[in-house]
Amino acid sequence: MARRLTERGTQRKKELLDVASRMFATDGYHTTSVTAIVDRLGVGKGVFYWYFDSKDALMRQVLLDAQQGLRQAQREAIAGEHDPVRRIEQGIRASIEWLSDHRHLFALLEFARTEERFAPIVRAGEEQAVADALPHVAAGVTAGLLRREDPTVLAIAVLGVSAHLARSLVLERGANADRVADAAIAFCRSGFLAPKG
Repeated sequence: MARRLTERGTQRKKELLDVASRMFATDGYHTTSVTAIVDRLGVGKGVFYWYFDSKDALMRQVLLDAQQGLRQAQREAIAGEHDPVRRIEQGIRASIEWLSDHRHLFALLEFARTEERFAPIVRAGEEQAVADALPHVAAGVTAGLLRREDPTVLAIAVLGVSAHLARSLVLERGANADRVADAAIAFCRSGFLAPKG
C-alpha cells in the first residue's frame, strides 16, 4: 500500500525498521511479535499497520534496505577510482566494514537465507552483487590486470571469499573488520591477478 510519507512519517517508519531489525537479530524473528515491536517503540499497533501489512512485510523491507545500504557503501568506496583492481579491493573492504558495522543486519541476512519466504530476496541481492562487481572485474581482465578467466566466475569467487570470511570471522568470531578485509584482499589478489611475465 503506497502512501506519501511526511518527514515525521518517514522518521517513524525508519524507527520501526531499526527497532524491529535489532529485535529480530537479538530475540529472533519468530519469537518477536508486532506487539513487542510497538511496545518497545512506545506506539500503538495502528502505527505499525500504517506502514506495514504484516511482520513479514516489515522483514522484507529490512532485508531490502540492508542490501541497499551495503550497495551504497560499496559505491561510495569506489567513487572516483579508475583502477579496476583498486575498485575491487575497495569494494571488498567497504563490504566487510559495512557488515561489521551492521552486524545485526548481517545476522538477519544470514537468517533470511534459510527461510523459504525470505530466501528469494537474499538470492536477488547476491545476483545484484555479481552484476555490480562484473564491470570492474571485466575491466580488469580486459586491461590484463586480472587473469584471463570468465569475469562472472571471478566476480562470484571474489564475492564468495569475501562473504565467507566476513561471516566466519567477523560475524561469528567478532574479528577485526580491517584485518579480515586485508586477508580477503590478499587471498583474492593471489587468485585473480594475471600471472607476471
